[in-house]
Amino acid sequence: METTPLARTLREQGANSDLVLIVDDVPDNLAVLHDALDESGYTVLIATNGEQALQRAAQARPDIVLLDAMMPGIDGFEVARRLKADAATAHIPIVFMTGLTETEHLVAALEAGGVDYVTKPIKPKEVLARMNVHLQGARRARQDARQAGQARNALDAFGYASITVRLPEGKLIWQTALARELLQRYCDTRAPETPPVVLEWLRRHAPEARQQGIEPPALSIMQGAAAQSQVPGAGAAPSASSLSLRLHRQTGQDDDGDEWMIVMREISDTAVIEAMSLSLKLTAREAEVLYWVVKGKTNKDIGEILGSSPATAKKHLERVYVKLGVETRTAAAGVAIKRIRELQPQFEI
Repeated sequence: METTPLARTLREQGANSDLVLIVDDVPDNLAVLHDALDESGYTVLIATNGEQALQRAAQARPDIVLLDAMMPGIDGFEVARRLKADAATAHIPIVFMTGLTETEHLVAALEAGGVDYVTKPIKPKEVLARMNVHLQGARRARQDARQAGQARNALDAFGYASITVRLPEGKLIWQTALARELLQRYCDTRAPETPPVVLEWLRRHAPEARQQGIEPPALSIMQGAAAQSQVPGAGAAPSASSLSLRLHRQTGQDDDGDEWMIVMREISDTAVIEAMSLSLKLTAREAEVLYWVVKGKTNKDIGEILGSSPATAKKHLERVYVKLGVETRTAAAGVAIKRIRELQPQFEI
């Protein structure tokens, strides 16, 4: 999760302990909780009203909020709703502290975004036990989010963009940077809009994928002739370019619908060259030279395509040999072909 300078400073001062924001307009309640949490090793912030609570939460990004339900001005229910409405604080678990034990008040606390509640008079040991449960859940959620983000970035690095679409409404709820660029270029759409052709394909195949675990046929979207990609270099001919989408897996489900992850891949000469450059650790120019070797071109041909001399093409190819650990043109082409088939099996060599 994103942090702020204040949050980092507070955590450093507290030896990276969990940061707790206590919100209560009664000083005695604050004192009891502050002392109990401090003795247990937590870093503690306090707020005595709703406005102050919102400011502290935005600035410090606490790991958990202990929130009094009934306060003058902005009450705890409204504070919780505002925290949950802000993407920067929506992930923070909120435990309500309330003297109200009527069912409707407890339901209101949970509906406002609370994950739990404790009743007054406050029992510090009970609060600590409840907090520990929710802090563990929050840590797991942060770790999952980091791992998901790392996985998405890794997909992008090798040309595999990904999006998640929620059904039945068809809303695009997240996407990688590469996915954003590809959808805009191929479909002229932006999140939260899912391209109609993608949504139609997903709605058609999601039921059988859910019920039978069968991966549906890939969806292929051709790019307009005016926007076709071109292999870098003077004199290079335009290449056919398409976007291939596969339904990867169901990532979430609740009473209101489910979420599906879609992985997409651009298929073109340019995409193959970029993938070879990344996966084989070649420079962009070395990858281009190797690509045309795979296509059966001579050094003279490659020089003409790339606007350089045959001698320059030869020098690039010699560096490719060293990086790939091979000694011949044929062996280098073999390594490249194997990698292309792994990364872009649909591409015709």
